[in-house]
Amino acid sequence: MSHTPQRHIGPVALMLTGLGSIIGSGWLFGAAHAAQIAGPAAIFAWIIGMVIILAIALTYAELGTMFPETGGMVRYARYSHGSLLGFMAGWANWIAIVSVIPIEAEASVQYMSSWSFPWAQALYRNGELSGTGLQLAALLVLVYFLLNYWSAKLFTKANSAITVFKVLVPGATIGALIYSGFDAGNLGGHTPGGFAPYGWASVMTAVATSGIVFSFNGFQSPINMAGEAINPRRSIPFGVVGSILIAAVIYVLLQVSFLGALRPADLVHGWHGLDFSSPFAQLAMALGLNWLMLTLYFDAFISPSGTGAAYMASTARMIYAMERNGTMPKIFGRMHPLYHVPRPAMWFNLAVAYVFLFFFRGWGTLAAVISVATVISYLTGPISVAALRRAAPELPRPLNLKGMPLIAPFAFVCASLVLYWARWPLTGQIIFLIIAALPVYFWYQHKAGWQGFGREVKGALWMVLYLPAMALLSCIGSSEFGGMNLLPYGLDMVVVALVSLGFYHWGVRSGWRTRYLTQEHDADAVRALHAADAADGELQPALQTR
Repeated sequence: MSHTPQRHIGPVALMLTGLGSIIGSGWLFGAAHAAQIAGPAAIFAWIIGMVIILAIALTYAELGTMFPETGGMVRYARYSHGSLLGFMAGWANWIAIVSVIPIEAEASVQYMSSWSFPWAQALYRNGELSGTGLQLAALLVLVYFLLNYWSAKLFTKANSAITVFKVLVPGATIGALIYSGFDAGNLGGHTPGGFAPYGWASVMTAVATSGIVFSFNGFQSPINMAGEAINPRRSIPFGVVGSILIAAVIYVLLQVSFLGALRPADLVHGWHGLDFSSPFAQLAMALGLNWLMLTLYFDAFISPSGTGAAYMASTARMIYAMERNGTMPKIFGRMHPLYHVPRPAMWFNLAVAYVFLFFFRGWGTLAAVISVATVISYLTGPISVAALRRAAPELPRPLNLKGMPLIAPFAFVCASLVLYWARWPLTGQIIFLIIAALPVYFWYQHKAGWQGFGREVKGALWMVLYLPAMALLSCIGSSEFGGMNLLPYGLDMVVVALVSLGFYHWGVRSGWRTRYLTQEHDADAVRALHAADAADGELQPALQTR
């Protein structure tokens, strides 16, 4: 049975996969949630979020071109720091991604609940899906599964078509709202509290919890599908950076148009009092834009479904990669010999998606959980890329950014700040969820005879201590971020930045040329792989005949 994915995805298709993953339910709900938390200053929250995600993504883009393999994002930390850190990074990354599948289905059903039909309004009540709503969401998850079940080619073709539609609808929404009902006074001139009614701390909280980090999270899809990319050295950076920049422009314009389209009645209880179950569709209805309202209701299925299908593909490849790490059962490493998709991993993710769907029945609740888990999953990328430059400088780096010595620590500090901005006690709860998975790792270590266990612990000790340290800082931090106010506002972020910078340098020094890197990515083998990729004229005909 084959274990090797085919390389058949070009750079544009890879970029569309990333954009298709990014533009999902986040654009339908993110602007309303961000405005509710930060008012008009939510515009800056999207810009801050884009800068942070782009810095993090650049570190992963270098790693993706070094190791163009399926499910790579759960393997990089293993190469640089050993199996324990690799397991923690992989677990956090998988939790953050697999939970996106049900949230996209929930988003579609939640938008339906504002239809005028009684049966539709019964789908979502009191902040969560009803029993019928859950059944409909479960059916949508199954559709995402089936789009990937027979072929990755089927998925990429469907996703490319869906993504084009997903970009056109937000564009039409922006144009229609600005043309029909834009009130510049809503940007702070005529609203209570001005531009930043709840202070700049609320802007940072919006970055972490309103769905902004969650909305950009799809940049991982091109990296996780690198093993199926034609010429990874060009496809991966094009796919990752291109999808983030295009999405950022769309998100900022959506936020501006949402703010300007609000009516005085919407703000009678202040920004915190905003209450929309299907934000843009309800604004379109209020402005008499029935064509836009109907388009948005249709897109509420298309956009989340495209993202859900993309994540179903991506998470299956993550489980496939975790099996190769030796921390998942062997069955999850099986590729279908004809369709070249990891079907057992897909079945497992389908079951887990249904568990999340059952326990988290509203978009807002699950979005906050995903956002924090996502930030934790980002932490190892900047450290792994810097540690490998130190411990394995001879490895070829098709994407070798000269500014990486500054980008990597900046990305790690930013990720730490976003984790802190998420507010206590949510930060502590998600950190506990990550640490609670360690018995699974210990079980597989026991089966392997604890080979090199001491060295593995040494490589991951910085992360083992970093997580509770961040939980403690969140607990004693300023009241603006839910803490005990032992660290006053302003000083708290300085302390978090300095502490995280210390952990960054510890983490980089903890890396070494691990046996996993030696076993699976010998320098000569990696050079041969990139040399083959460079020979485009010879490579592509071979791919077409595989």
